[in-house]
Amino acid sequence: MISKMFFALLLCASLLLGNDKPTLTIYTYDAFSASWGAGPKIKKAFELEHNCTVKFVGVSSSIGALRKIQLEGKRSKADILLGLDTSIAQVAKKTNLFVPHTLDTKGLDVPIAYHDDTFVPFDYSYFSFVYDANRLKNVPKSFEDLASMPKDFKIVIQDPRSSTAGLGLLLWVKSIYGDKAGDYWQRLSPYILTITKGWSEAYGLFLKGEADMVLSFTTSPAYHIIEEHKTNIKSALFKEGHYSQIEVAGILKSSKNQALAQKFLHFLHSKTFANIIPTANWVYPVIKANPLPKAFETLTQPSKTFLMDGKKVEAQRRTIVREWLDGVN
Repeated sequence: MISKMFFALLLCASLLLGNDKPTLTIYTYDAFSASWGAGPKIKKAFELEHNCTVKFVGVSSSIGALRKIQLEGKRSKADILLGLDTSIAQVAKKTNLFVPHTLDTKGLDVPIAYHDDTFVPFDYSYFSFVYDANRLKNVPKSFEDLASMPKDFKIVIQDPRSSTAGLGLLLWVKSIYGDKAGDYWQRLSPYILTITKGWSEAYGLFLKGEADMVLSFTTSPAYHIIEEHKTNIKSALFKEGHYSQIEVAGILKSSKNQALAQKFLHFLHSKTFANIIPTANWVYPVIKANPLPKAFETLTQPSKTFLMDGKKVEAQRRTIVREWLDGVN
């Protein structure tokens, strides 16, 4: 009897140990990790392929997620930081908290080639001001138009100190106006209803009708077309051109799951991921997989795009932010 009980307990223990899956913890922005975001679908697909558990930890913005990692340092529970963009990746790299990846990033389908030994591109879009065509009839077609609207016209933007979208807007304006960017911010300031910490809060205010336009992406209307069957949410095409956003991911040096984390970065360039991301994060994948949904054919297509080198952004970022602060205050 004792012998049979012993072997039964041993069998149970071995089964339990065999089911002990590794957990991959990924810090990201709240719109990605939300129940309606890309996170749950990515989690399900990767877990199925690699017999593990994926845990997304959402923060109000990807810059906020980076700051959380910096505060935690070597004690961080994160294996991966996902959702920074090329404009802020250099800041993350200088923390010395990340390790190199093992991917070949040549030949990716991105607006402008991006190669880095630490951060891996996984999706992209273009910044744009989004509006409701049922409410806004006089749609600005340039930054000059935007700063010349009626006095009651309002926009919502994001803070560049906490949001990659907010920083992207500053770089967009800087790319167009150069040394005159500060003057432009002074002219645009009366039209800014509020400045939010992250994208989700800003977009939510717009959907509630609090503002006429919101800083978002050329691909944002795809969500409303596909999920809500609405065609009234559109992105304005600006004649000066649009600033690109390429999102990236990197592995923490302190991660105890380095091999699994590397597999996740490789997964970001898989057809499985590329087929999920357009209708989950509402952006473009960085590899060509199945044809994009037809709704994407109706989206704003910039004829001219901008993307400032990450090292140049890091060198000028504080000056550009100060210029913005002086202009809007």
